Amino acid sequence: MLIYKIFLPDQWKDFTNDGRTKGAPVDISDGYIHFSTATQVKETIAKHFSGYKDVVLAACKTDKLSTDLKWELSRGGQDFPHLYRELLITDIEWHRPVKRKNGDYPLPEDINELI
Repeated sequence: MLIYKIFLPDQWKDFTNDGRTKGAPVDISDGYIHFSTATQVKETIAKHFSGYKDVVLAACKTDKLSTDLKWELSRGGQDFPHLYRELLITDIEWHRPVKRKNGDYPLPEDINELI
């Protein structure tokens, strides 16, 4: 299964330069890195990134994250994936820039199938 981390472009640049990240300030504050499933990612972008014109969507396979990945109850009574370790660049399966168009972030149509 793929899960998704949303980065601001500067955060993505730092991550690719460093090869690892503890996440965004909210991740560091919460003590884990926030991810979303394919069905949750659009709402996550709308809720937390609506003020930005570009984001980077990065996909990870859950089996690569092992026991450090926990599914926990969050927004709307849904289980969200949370990573309790640094995210490594080698954990990323693929990434895509997503640009806001007309107030929306069009996601890849094949978001569940990209591997």
